[in-house]
Amino acid sequence: MSRAGTVVILAAGQGTRMQSARPKVLHELCGKTLIAWVLDQALSLDPERILVVVGHAAEEVEAEIARGPASELCECVVQEPQAGTGHALQVCLPALASAEGPVFVLYGDMPVLTPKSLQTLSEVAGDVAPEGMAMLTACPPLTSGLGRIARAPDGAFASIVEDRDCTPEELCIEEVNLGVYAFPATQLREYLPRLKNDNSQGEYYLTDVARMFASDGREVATVELADPDEALGVNTIAHLAEARWALQVRLLEEHMARGVAIEDPATTFIDADVEIGPGTRILPCTVIRGGVRIGAGCEVGPFTHLRRGSVLHDGAELGNFCEAKNSEIGAGTKAKHLSYLGDAQIGAGANIGAGTIFANYDGTHKHRTVVEDGAFIGSGTTIVAPGKIGAGATTGAGAVITRGAEVGPNEVWVGVPARRLTRTSVNETESETQGIERGAAD
Repeated sequence: MSRAGTVVILAAGQGTRMQSARPKVLHELCGKTLIAWVLDQALSLDPERILVVVGHAAEEVEAEIARGPASELCECVVQEPQAGTGHALQVCLPALASAEGPVFVLYGDMPVLTPKSLQTLSEVAGDVAPEGMAMLTACPPLTSGLGRIARAPDGAFASIVEDRDCTPEELCIEEVNLGVYAFPATQLREYLPRLKNDNSQGEYYLTDVARMFASDGREVATVELADPDEALGVNTIAHLAEARWALQVRLLEEHMARGVAIEDPATTFIDADVEIGPGTRILPCTVIRGGVRIGAGCEVGPFTHLRRGSVLHDGAELGNFCEAKNSEIGAGTKAKHLSYLGDAQIGAGANIGAGTIFANYDGTHKHRTVVEDGAFIGSGTTIVAPGKIGAGATTGAGAVITRGAEVGPNEVWVGVPARRLTRTSVNETESETQGIERGAAD
């Protein structure tokens, strides 16, 4: 199957309504920037190339694009000044000079569109090619500020009427334009130079291209979104929160469909790029960041925070007010209460007692700690990295394992600073040491 032409992403705007120094398309939701979500949409169309129109903070946006999986297909085109959506396509004309097939137009601030909807748009565009074009529309609950789809008496597309230009009757139209199009490249090259900016904004509008198609008797096919949430655009921080929730619900539903039991979706936050095995339970008030991998039959939460780089093998459990960062937790290992696992390599079948801290940061560098299979870490233990706790070893409650210490297999270390408990000392203080050897809550 041939690749689907060219995708143009409009991402040049400053986003002044965000009230933020950060470029709008670099704001994050569910672990990815807005532009990263839209680049994923573009990749779902399997394009030959992707043109990203940049302007405000172009270098920052280009750097974000370069870090992503679409970087090899992307070419950035600078729009300066930003004189409307039509002008954004006009600056792409040199890059589109030899383009064949459809040219898709996406927006860098519309992260919720699904590959399924874009595939439908692509199929409809193919049906009306090579003369016609296709566009996405929606019937959202609120239409204020959005261009209305005006139709001829026979129901055919006639034009897009901007909200500020609508008559009272046109304001009642429920179907709105989303600005997402699929144009045949040849006709797009024909119409773009004919755009005029004789409007109150002094800008060139891409909506006029759709009107030209209709005026010339070329078909303009519309594809109405089944889910209006996909039409969400981000122009304010409040919009960002709306889009984040729409994406979050989608991500949670995908995990539950694969057998993950999420007890309270309303208080569970899971980023994109998270893997969770079937039979795992996610309890309320849990936050799981992108890049986390969780095996089957695990339990996470409540009030657990898993940061990027954390891996839980099958049957591992992290519970109340535990945080893991860049740590690997072995199969069947438990850390159930009030623990920080930072830069740790923990083997299988270990028990991490309540209040355990892996002190991984010396003020300049992060250091790693290894805890081997079956180790028993007593409540309130602090392990100053780097260090190693051997297989089957035990630390007493409140022990402080100092930097560089190595606890041997099956050894017992107690105290501040912790020292190995010898057989002689056990005999001399048997009643006392029995209370500190296995001091972990469960």
